[in-house]
Amino acid sequence: MKNMQINHAQKGFTLIELMIVVAIIGILAAIAIPQYQDYIARSQVSRVVGEVSSLKTNVEDALMRGATIVEGYSDDLSTTPIKIALGYDADKSNLLDPNSGTNGVTISAGDTAAPTIEAFMGGDSSAAVAGAVVTLTRTASGNWSCAITGKTDGTDGWKDSYAPAGCPAS
Repeated sequence: MKNMQINHAQKGFTLIELMIVVAIIGILAAIAIPQYQDYIARSQVSRVVGEVSSLKTNVEDALMRGATIVEGYSDDLSTTPIKIALGYDADKSNLLDPNSGTNGVTISAGDTAAPTIEAFMGGDSSAAVAGAVVTLTRTASGNWSCAITGKTDGTDGWKDSYAPAGCPAS
């Protein structure tokens, strides 16, 4: 009978190999989680800018009619000049503060050719951008500008880089 050799092949991983893998995953998570939170904050600000920018069409239409632009949902066509609501349905956006303005949006100087629309971030917005204000301003000549006022209390990590290129932080 021949001598049988027993093969002792390694099965599984050593403790040091497992510790190295856990350390690598920890380092990657420490880098990835803050980057993902910044991405979420930037995308929320961009979404609100897009939602509020769509109101510029309503403002232009009202100005062409010679109407006064008001907050809210219903029009009052019995007045002179007529009052046309901004037409913003804030129930569709969970990123605005329902306790500011009319469900998160206000309009000022609605009876002039240079109105200003403000959207107040809150609601389900991330902590880093809740409290920021998106402001759209129209000049009397019809040019629109956009600016974002970040959180002024310096809490929860507001960064000016959250503002999209077309609507800079001020």
